[in-house]
Amino acid sequence: MKLLLDSCVWGGVPAELRASGFDVAWAGEWDRDPGDEEILRRAVDESRVLVTLDKDFGHLAIALDRPHPAIIRLVGIGARQQGPLIVHLVQAYPTELAQAALLTAEPGRVRIRAKPPGPPTSKEGA
Repeated sequence: MKLLLDSCVWGGVPAELRASGFDVAWAGEWDRDPGDEEILRRAVDESRVLVTLDKDFGHLAIALDRPHPAIIRLVGIGARQQGPLIVHLVQAYPTELAQAALLTAEPGRVRIRAKPPGPPTSKEGA
């Protein structure tokens, strides 16, 4: 699975996930922080699940209807628990992640918001 970690995710997580076989890009390794819109666009372009602590990505995806991949938001999760929790979420919710759901993980709870279906596409005349 391909993941893009926001710069707010603890710096030890990329190495943990790579050691577990994940393809990981971490915004904390980039020369500069390009901002939320560009991070979201990059996740879409590279087909990566976006992992963040920041609620602004949910706002971009839902309220502003920006194209988005699956988004995992960690709330109240300690730095050293972030890596193992991400692995658990990826293993426990593969279908939801494949369908670009938003997962919010808090201690003892995971909330899932499915991506609303888009407008039907027409292939008439093709």
